[in-house]
Amino acid sequence: MADFLGLVWAGVISGCLYAMGAVGLVLIYKSSMVVNFAHGNLAGLAAFLVFGFTAGHFAQMAWLPSVLLTLAIMVAVMAVSYLLIAPLVFKSDLTSTIATLGVGLVAQGITQLTFGSDVVALDLPLPAWQGQLGPVRLGSYDLAVLAATAVSVGALYVLIERTRVGIAFRAVSANPFASRVCGLNLRRIHLLSWIVAGLFGLVAALLIVPTSFLSSTSVASFMLQAFAGAVVGGFSSLAGAVLGGIFIGVLMNLLSFYVAAEFTNTYVLLTMLLVLNLFPNGVLAMRKGARV
Repeated sequence: MADFLGLVWAGVISGCLYAMGAVGLVLIYKSSMVVNFAHGNLAGLAAFLVFGFTAGHFAQMAWLPSVLLTLAIMVAVMAVSYLLIAPLVFKSDLTSTIATLGVGLVAQGITQLTFGSDVVALDLPLPAWQGQLGPVRLGSYDLAVLAATAVSVGALYVLIERTRVGIAFRAVSANPFASRVCGLNLRRIHLLSWIVAGLFGLVAALLIVPTSFLSSTSVASFMLQAFAGAVVGGFSSLAGAVLGGIFIGVLMNLLSFYVAAEFTNTYVLLTMLLVLNLFPNGVLAMRKGARV
């Protein structure tokens, strides 16, 4: 029982990271009907930028200034990424989705050209603290992940539910045509979604790396689970993305321990296949008409 609870707790922590990645995917999809396959590579580039500013590749900066500088750079990167596919968004959902694959490959190429293909380490500046809550062992990293997820998701909720920009986002998500007729600028909403998704990707990437390593493909591989979380929760539901990410984290942890750890990607793909057959729009997605 102690092992089970520990696995569930570790799965919740991993699931929070998947949830932040899934939220970024769903944000872009809800606003523009584009599945952003570049999400993982762009997040990986962001993590490498922080590494470059802290490890002496570009400069020898403290952690906080390097993260703030990377945030500013990623706003520009996400804006450029959207502008590259913007002419396609209103022509074809499929074409613009395929175009994101090209954006992702460009981001991966820039990462490899700038930083090489070596594996590097990027640690969080966290105190070495550990505690015990019954059979569950807590650490400073666990609390950092929970805090970052809560703050990020909470800030997004306030943005969408309590601001005029959020009202515009919800209107565009519900009915793009009517929103355009009413005078809303759809491209601005799309751009905002890309930028916020990029910031979520940066936070997720910085928290992902300490659990494994940083390479030009590691964050993109990790985002496969985030994609699965979005599929489980439904691409039309931000709340579903959060719950779906946590569900995937717990499920993958349990299957890896009780079945076999080397088949993690297989479990993810089978889970997506099962959910898509039983709940094509996601478990928590609301039924609605198709976009025409």
